[in-house]
Amino acid sequence: MPVRTIRRPDAEAVVQFSIFAENKVGRLNEVILALAAADVHIMALCTIDTTDSAIIRIVPDYPEEAERVLREKHFAFDTTHVLAVEIVGEHELKKITCSLLQAEINMHYYYPFLFRPNGKYGLVMRLEDQDLAEDVLRRNGLTVLSRNDIAR
Repeated sequence: MPVRTIRRPDAEAVVQFSIFAENKVGRLNEVILALAAADVHIMALCTIDTTDSAIIRIVPDYPEEAERVLREKHFAFDTTHVLAVEIVGEHELKKITCSLLQAEINMHYYYPFLFRPNGKYGLVMRLEDQDLAEDVLRRNGLTVLSRNDIAR
């Protein structure tokens, strides 16, 4: 069942996968190749590594297909909804952080999109209160993206 946001009931939420992997040579490549073979595009990517393990965060264009592939290839993963915000330039970073600070919303993490349709920029964000953050960002003139906005 598609997930709906509170602010835009017609829009599906952006899904992030956190893939848990051994910290060994080639593991990221295995994930990328498996998804590419199924024609799943990685729109955003972030890796976090420790001595023994890594978390590979991705936002795919088609999460249902990504989930099927990851299960089939026995990758351990979790999913969560994230906010995706369109940015037209570096000056909008200040607008985003100031808006969230004024609303006292904590940012857990963020990372940029690798690709977006029509060559536009975007930022993936995991926040303390996603719904409130979406409302705050929209009220401050920022474009919050839905899953359809990032699909190829």
